[in-house]
Amino acid sequence: MSSSRLGLRLAVCLLNISEARRKYIVENVAKAALLEKNASAGLQDTEIDDLLRCAHMLFSKRLHTIPSIFLHIGQKHPEVSVLNVFSDQGYNRSVITIAASVAELGNSVLAACLEAFQSIDMEVQEGIHPCLGAVDLIPIYPLSGVGVEECGAVARSIGASPYVMNCNVTIDSQDLALGKEIASAIRGSNVNGLKGVQTMAFPHEGKIEIACNVESFEDQEVTETSEGSQYMAYSVLGDHFYYVSPHYIEAQVKKLASDQGIGIKGRALIGFTPQECKNCAEYAIKEGIGEFWKIRRGIFM
Repeated sequence: MSSSRLGLRLAVCLLNISEARRKYIVENVAKAALLEKNASAGLQDTEIDDLLRCAHMLFSKRLHTIPSIFLHIGQKHPEVSVLNVFSDQGYNRSVITIAASVAELGNSVLAACLEAFQSIDMEVQEGIHPCLGAVDLIPIYPLSGVGVEECGAVARSIGASPYVMNCNVTIDSQDLALGKEIASAIRGSNVNGLKGVQTMAFPHEGKIEIACNVESFEDQEVTETSEGSQYMAYSVLGDHFYYVSPHYIEAQVKKLASDQGIGIKGRALIGFTPQECKNCAEYAIKEGIGEFWKIRRGIFM
């Protein structure tokens, strides 16, 4: 059953936090998103603006105490679900996938951010992945029944866009220069690169990982969309979006690595494709499963 038939207008946040090695902290941040009476419950627009300014000050450590505006927590909310928690020990970074009705998502994300601010000490945080603060990224994407513009109104200065997927491919090498060369070759901004793909190369678990942000885009010239083709497709509110297939990204990295006489170790998809995220969100919220990340493999995987 589609989310429109369920009466749901769904959006998702892929909350990036600078902690992975202390599991209890990551889980506490995830659970904070499920609280009904949280950071911005019942606040006026001007008060939410003040709250967001406080959040940005906390990002940059220019504010050292938690304002009382944040300190309202309560019961779990039925229209919010944490779909996935992905933690990378080497990067010391986690991505928490929070799905909710668009009316509730902002509240839930702010509550999770508060927990991260209180729990993660950036003075002692270590990890090879670049980061801005305890909360690093707060992107918000529409899933169904809601567009980018409305998600942008929820996000305010945080940021909303069509879905961006994270797909990483590890090459069987410790040569960072080679990794950067491969990353550059597939980067969308370069000639013959993959459209909508942003890349970096990092040392990771004794090898080199090509980390890719895979952006969705609108393109009337894209015709072939299937698992084996270059592009995959999905739609939101009748608008059609496309993105480069994870299989295609892996194949391109494998070819470039093979040209240098090396292989690949595998591919990691951080969370979901857009359609998988929509399907999981619909199911979790319809069934009232807040901590969906704990059981999802038994349902969908």
